[in-house]
Amino acid sequence: MTLVRALAPPTAVTTPPAAARRARRPRPAPTASMGTALGLFIAARLLGTAAVAVTAWAAGRHPVLLLGRSWDSIWYLGIAAHGYGRSQYFHADSVHSDLAFFPLYPGMLRAVTELTPLSGLGAGLLTAWTAAGAAACGIYAIGARLHDRAVATALVLLWGLLPHSVVLSMAYTEPVLTAFAAWSLYAVLTGRWVWAGTLALCAGLARPNGFAVAAAVLAAAAYEVWRRRGKVTHRLWTGAALGPLGWVAYVLWVGRRQGDLLGGYFEVQRLWGSRFDFGLGALRFVRHLLLEGDLLVFPVSMVIVAAALLLYGLLLADRAPLPLLVYAGVLLFVAAGGDGFFECKPRFLLPAFPLLLPLACALVRTARTRPWHATLVVGALAGLSFAYGAYLVVLAQRPL
Repeated sequence: MTLVRALAPPTAVTTPPAAARRARRPRPAPTASMGTALGLFIAARLLGTAAVAVTAWAAGRHPVLLLGRSWDSIWYLGIAAHGYGRSQYFHADSVHSDLAFFPLYPGMLRAVTELTPLSGLGAGLLTAWTAAGAAACGIYAIGARLHDRAVATALVLLWGLLPHSVVLSMAYTEPVLTAFAAWSLYAVLTGRWVWAGTLALCAGLARPNGFAVAAAVLAAAAYEVWRRRGKVTHRLWTGAALGPLGWVAYVLWVGRRQGDLLGGYFEVQRLWGSRFDFGLGALRFVRHLLLEGDLLVFPVSMVIVAAALLLYGLLLADRAPLPLLVYAGVLLFVAAGGDGFFECKPRFLLPAFPLLLPLACALVRTARTRPWHATLVVGALAGLSFAYGAYLVVLAQRPL
């Protein structure tokens, strides 16, 4: 029942006259419950990591290597150790270059390995796990500001129990992007424009879809300028100018290095098999899935993207704040409209935590009226998340 108590606020009671003086004492700040939410998140991820470890040992594989040195994390470790310049050539239209990977995360790994005795693998896991915790705190702060502490706790817990939340325990960049995104959006909601722009700049250096954070900052800034008829502080203009600099700077740097300032980075992505075609390639693949079927990861990815589209509709209906709508909308647009690596689309949506706000509100309402139902729902989500996460990392043999 600890989980139910965390999600359901205390029942109102009548204060006895003798206790009236004590009742007037200031209540703890909302951040006091952030520890509960973070504890639940850490517990969820530790259990998920344990499921991966047990499955890996049963399959004769090493769990630490699977979590810290597989798929994209191999590229990040290589960049951290040796810088950019590595490519894998398959044929003329398929060249995998490390220039496709943004520099913030490998730069952080390099700093950790220089300052500590950790290896690149250990630095990758430590950085990702720390960023996941920071992201959970930022998500909580947004949920508490928009609703209450119960919804904030549910939001963090749901994010930690997504089908692809195992990525949050791996040496990947999604935790880093989500941490910068959550705190940048919180800064926008609280009117801290320079912080919002600075954190958006960092998010733009973390991942290709990190420009979603800058888009949210710019949209919110434009709305404020319109609402106040241009009478805004210089801090707003500074934050809006800072937001897109990280993403733009890296794209232009790659373009200059490739000899095509504006198109070089997108050519690198094309040679990886990743391009944006407004969802035409994804629709063709969905047709293939419906008619012919395929490995488990593909239909699950299709269902997750469809659920994300539905949740975005609910977020619109709930009239969520503009920066959250823009941020989640851009992430969803990029994930649904991109062609290539269909099985990776749920990972691309992992930073889109605002999509979970309607579910978090529904879970809290259930916890208030039917606590055991809420416990059953969370337990089922946890079981599915841990089992599917172990399957993805150990058994699926597909890119995450």
